Amino acid sequence: MVKLLTEKQVQDFKTDGFCSPITVMTESEALKLRQSLEAFEQQYPEMLASDQRNNTHLTLPVIDQIAHNSTILDAIEDIIGPDILVFGTVLFIKEPDTKGFVSWHQDGTYMGLKPLDSGVTAWLALSPSNEESGCMSMLPGSGNDGIVDHTDTFEGDNILTRGQKIDIDDDAKAIDLVLRPGQMSLHDRRVIHSSQPNKSNDRRIGIVIQSYLPHNVHQTRGEGFAQWARGAAIPPQFTPLTRPKGEMNPDDVSQRDHVNALWSEILYENSDLKRDL
Repeated sequence: MVKLLTEKQVQDFKTDGFCSPITVMTESEALKLRQSLEAFEQQYPEMLASDQRNNTHLTLPVIDQIAHNSTILDAIEDIIGPDILVFGTVLFIKEPDTKGFVSWHQDGTYMGLKPLDSGVTAWLALSPSNEESGCMSMLPGSGNDGIVDHTDTFEGDNILTRGQKIDIDDDAKAIDLVLRPGQMSLHDRRVIHSSQPNKSNDRRIGIVIQSYLPHNVHQTRGEGFAQWARGAAIPPQFTPLTRPKGEMNPDDVSQRDHVNALWSEILYENSDLKRDL
């Protein structure tokens, strides 16, 4: 019996690799979270610069609260069951009228997490995410055959770590995931997706939990880290991560930097090129 999602949404996730939109909070609540995040950006400009937006849930309570939001966890439980881990988070922010884009890709390509068919990525909008602002587009059912070949481009305007891309011959079946502030989408780490530049006059702010994991997942490329979210204790294959003690607490920052350094090694494995995360 589902807790939050409809049976159709659960089936959509299994069949298409995603479901959307899912209301997590009101627009006014999302605005308050946005204001808190942007206040921290003003206060800690270097710590939240574009190359410092991985795993901010380890240093900022406002992002930690999102990662552990009970409504989000109810939706995740409907898909993976009651034992839930937080693997990591990413702030995906596109500034107004800029060229940054995300090429067609699959999240699971370089993450080292196996099995690939376990886990869910949650994408929560704190500002309007639509066609004008560069919302995500998904190719339904595209992950059913596993991971396909990617080409690393390291293009300057490509937001992805390696500028990795899949050559898509026909994207006519792609579905735009339009979200209002306070809504989220859920997607499988295998589904092929992309997003276009933000042509609007507002920032497009997405808080991404990448990913929520069940206990059968292992990190195959190095040390695995995870934070407890719900259910049974963290399994032995993961090193436990603590929740933030305050705003940019030195111990929390040190933990985040250690995790991000190992993330970088995993994401750039077998690559001759590297750019800042």
